[in-house]
Amino acid sequence: MKLSRGWIVVSLVVAALIGVRAFTGGGMGRVYVKSEAVSIDVPADAAKGTAATKVEWTAWAQVPPRVYKAAEATNPAQTEVVFSWGRTIGLWIAAFFTLAIFSFLYRDNPAYRFTEAVIVGVSAAYAMVLGFWETVVPKLLGALTPDFVKGWVLPSLSDQGPAQVVAMCFALVLGVLLLMRLSPKGGWISMWPLAFIIGVTAGLKIVSHVESDLIAQSVATFKPLVAFKTDATGAVAAWPTVWASLANILVVAGVLCCLTYFFFSVEHKGLVGKGARVGIWYLMITFGAAFGFTVMGRVALLAARVEFLFDDWLWLIDPAGKRVVETMSMLTAW
Repeated sequence: MKLSRGWIVVSLVVAALIGVRAFTGGGMGRVYVKSEAVSIDVPADAAKGTAATKVEWTAWAQVPPRVYKAAEATNPAQTEVVFSWGRTIGLWIAAFFTLAIFSFLYRDNPAYRFTEAVIVGVSAAYAMVLGFWETVVPKLLGALTPDFVKGWVLPSLSDQGPAQVVAMCFALVLGVLLLMRLSPKGGWISMWPLAFIIGVTAGLKIVSHVESDLIAQSVATFKPLVAFKTDATGAVAAWPTVWASLANILVVAGVLCCLTYFFFSVEHKGLVGKGARVGIWYLMITFGAAFGFTVMGRVALLAARVEFLFDDWLWLIDPAGKRVVETMSMLTAW
């Protein structure tokens, strides 16, 4: 795929501006961290004859650049707040991927395809690692080999009961059978654990949806048509009572009209037809609100990425007051 000369010039100009911005006006795209001492208390275990101990380590939390400037001004030799090479490189990689995704607005290109493949691969790897450390280690290995897990990575792991051990043994067997999918001749064995997983998941989802959607929405319609609202003195407030009553009436009327629209045993004429048309308006408003909420969420994601580029990376804006000195010096230099 060949880029036009105009786009090559624009890319070079943008790269030059980013290079100039990186070395003028306080720079940009730097991440600073502060060391924090973290400790957990490991209780004593009388059955094993171990005493109570404390495990300590040092964690590094990201801090605004002004915290680093203040620490350097107080003591130039301090090592509590330092520049982080790893997080800074990660910040620049995130900026590159963000711009590569935005490049699809022009047209499909190798940078976008590379970023798309990296995001899919990293997401799959992250889900696998997260499942290993949050499910396999504490639940499976924690139930089958608790002493090994406590001494290896989770000293605060609680003891598992016999029921948990039996359940994890059953889960281990299902997991091993599921891996038979990789076998050319034993692939049919993986269908049994897969069917069990799908059936259990469907059963749990049905129960949760009935409780959260069907029952909750049915209970929401059983409201008094006249709702009394009281003020701080206990007297009935006029306007809040009117608005609350109107809201309850609209909810009940909307449910009945929407059900009438989907009731096809009676021809939609007369009073039934008018109720069905009102139900259509309720449905249109509901779908429109849902679509608007979805668009609003996507716009919020876009705004967050643009703010990331202009705030965390380029240091052109400072809405949270993290770099007052750097932003003002940049504006003065420009």
